[in-house]
Amino acid sequence: QSPRWESSITGKTVPDIQGMLKLVEDSHLKLCPDVPFVGWDVVLSADPKLPVCLLEVNLSCNFFRGTFDKRVYLNFIDDALVKLQEQRLAADKAGKKFKVKAA
Repeated sequence: QSPRWESSITGKTVPDIQGMLKLVEDSHLKLCPDVPFVGWDVVLSADPKLPVCLLEVNLSCNFFRGTFDKRVYLNFIDDALVKLQEQRLAADKAGKKFKVKAA
């Protein structure tokens, strides 16, 4: 249930979810590779020439409209940041960079 509309989306199928995930992952790596957590708003269109596109990127958490299990979320964030730190230290030790090189 979204705070923005009355109808429930539970049980509904999102078309081409894998394509959406690839779009936001690729966009994240190209546009903000050093930002660990962002939210992407994606538009599903009836236009077959552009079935999926990015609406915007949210660079700050926006929890004031919804409810969530704070303990589960904070544990998730903690685990993710520990993993990112491990990756960063390993990359630094190996002399690797996280940024995607411009083509």
